[in-house]
Amino acid sequence: MWVRDQQSRLVIAVEVKEPKGSGRVRMRHVPDVSGSSLQPFVGDVIAQGATVRTDCWTGCNGLLTHEYLHKRTVPSSSGDHAHVSMPGVHRVAALLKRWILGTHQGSVTSAHLQSYLEELTFRFNRRSSGSRGLVFRRLVEQAVVAGPLTEAELTYGYDWSRNQGRRR
Repeated sequence: MWVRDQQSRLVIAVEVKEPKGSGRVRMRHVPDVSGSSLQPFVGDVIAQGATVRTDCWTGCNGLLTHEYLHKRTVPSSSGDHAHVSMPGVHRVAALLKRWILGTHQGSVTSAHLQSYLEELTFRFNRRSSGSRGLVFRRLVEQAVVAGPLTEAELTYGYDWSRNQGRRR
């Protein structure tokens, strides 16, 4: 990830379609990759009882206590590279990098990163929409039902910690 401070951490969740393909995506800028940062993200974006596929990062160890089926893949032991064992996540990360480099000329600060992630998430999740007019209508509907935002939230991104424990 090319961000000015080089300390930014992202978490990316990609819905896996069977037998192949990717569905919706969710991304979040997190302060670190500890369990206390990763597990609220998982709780916000993944339905209980779902299978969560991860690498063997220790921050994901608590998923079993939250009613998820946790399937770990160790890329080095499987003989596959990470882009083979988790292709959806790597594809979305590559799209994000290309978008930041191409559209924003690589100039993204960590203070604004969440807003950029939300924009790309919105675009990615509507990539197969048959009608661009319906996409615009959905955007207007979301703007109408959403609560008010502060200037800081609009500028620097939404504070996801306000919604901890709420499922979507």
